[in-house]
Amino acid sequence: MKHRGLLLLATLAAPGCLRAPEIVMVDRATALEEQASGSFKDVEQRLARAGMSPTPVPLTPNQLEELGIQPTPLVENIGKTPADRVDDLLRRHCVGEGKDGLLVVTRRQCQAGRMSSDDVALVERVNRSRMQLWQWMRTVRPGVSEAALRQGWQQAHAEGVVCGGWVEAGDGTWGEKKC
Repeated sequence: MKHRGLLLLATLAAPGCLRAPEIVMVDRATALEEQASGSFKDVEQRLARAGMSPTPVPLTPNQLEELGIQPTPLVENIGKTPADRVDDLLRRHCVGEGKDGLLVVTRRQCQAGRMSSDDVALVERVNRSRMQLWQWMRTVRPGVSEAALRQGWQQAHAEGVVCGGWVEAGDGTWGEKKC
């Protein structure tokens, strides 16, 4: 037993027998590690491009109405007469009944949408029809002046203008017709 302890002591004390393992430091990743870590450059570029491309914000019809925008109907003006369309334009303040008896386009006061080219053409047609009516009225009543005929027609017509319609007062100011 004594020999065993000496042998163990000699083995431990011998400098050539015990040595620290070699440590190798690598300053860059191996090819396998580079593949495993991957490159996100393509993904980052696609994400950046997607973030930069503008897209519309989806709004519900109720949100559009709260903003004062009427959603466009799927079928334009089906079942509406020209008089209904004029009344709608008067209510939205896109068109006003002028004090001279003609319709006046008042786009700046227009609420809930814009005027289409069909609406502008309708206003021109209505004004042309009114002027033809006044010419006919002069042939029927040759002794009455055109201004008097227009004024009488305008007073009678003003009673039939839709409630809330945009109307020009005698002093040139605009307001809604009260009912």
